[in-house]
Amino acid sequence: MSKIDRFEDLEIWKIANAIAVDVYLLCDNEPLKSDWGMKDQIRRAACSMSDNIAEGFEYNNNPDFIRFLNYAKGSSGEFRNKIVILNRSGKIEETPFNDFYLRSIEFSSKTKSLIEYLRKFEADKKRKKV
Repeated sequence: MSKIDRFEDLEIWKIANAIAVDVYLLCDNEPLKSDWGMKDQIRRAACSMSDNIAEGFEYNNNPDFIRFLNYAKGSSGEFRNKIVILNRSGKIEETPFNDFYLRSIEFSSKTKSLIEYLRKFEADKKRKKV
């Protein structure tokens, strides 16, 4: 894996950021526009995914980054739960629901892979020191 100098270059950040932007746009329209509570919660969950990647990356060490990647993955689960609720309650149509759901699954999967890679890298680094 090549060295990445900016969180903006991470594919998972790009996916998460695009989801957050699309959620903001979705919430500008009814029925979410008037649902202040859910609108706030779903925006926060969506933004938290990319926020945690950015914050963890900027600590500039793998253990902290891994911790924040786990938070981002958790936020993806929270986001996915909210869109399921919105879909089942008829507040979000099937097409945007499916799109958000699939992208959040992709995000979670790729984030999990990066976490596993970084954990292995850190474990290998410790073994080499001994």
